[in-house]
Amino acid sequence: MLSEFGTPDIIINNAALMNRPLNLWEIPSGEFKELMDVNVLGTVNIINAFMPSLIAAGAGVVVNMSSGWGRATSPHVAPYCASKFAVEGLTMAMAQEVPSGIAVVSLNPGFIDTEMVQGVFGKGSGAENPSSWAVKAAKYILNIGVSDNGHQLTVR
Repeated sequence: MLSEFGTPDIIINNAALMNRPLNLWEIPSGEFKELMDVNVLGTVNIINAFMPSLIAAGAGVVVNMSSGWGRATSPHVAPYCASKFAVEGLTMAMAQEVPSGIAVVSLNPGFIDTEMVQGVFGKGSGAENPSSWAVKAAKYILNIGVSDNGHQLTVR
């Protein structure tokens, strides 16, 4: 992929799973592991795949998608919270490791009307329409730069 398209300017780590809304002790360990594998290890795998080329280019932005639940907690979503807290922590630590010219940030997208949100809150939760959010988020993400390195950002 890199040989065909070259080094990306922006990497957005956005894959995530949500657990069924249950108490932590009711979630089977296999489901917990799968969520952590996607939400945390998936983020790390993308970073591992692309960072050497960003470092060689001396520039780039890595956006690790987090959540409000990566900065605060709620009952029945402990695995998801744990995974997003992990993304926040690895982002902050990685931001201290990258050479100048590269920025690594965590981004809380806000409250968007997705299947994941509907699975927890039901339909009609008051979450933002994904299409209008995407326009706003694209403008926001395209303005992230080196001065934002290490910051915990939120699309507003």
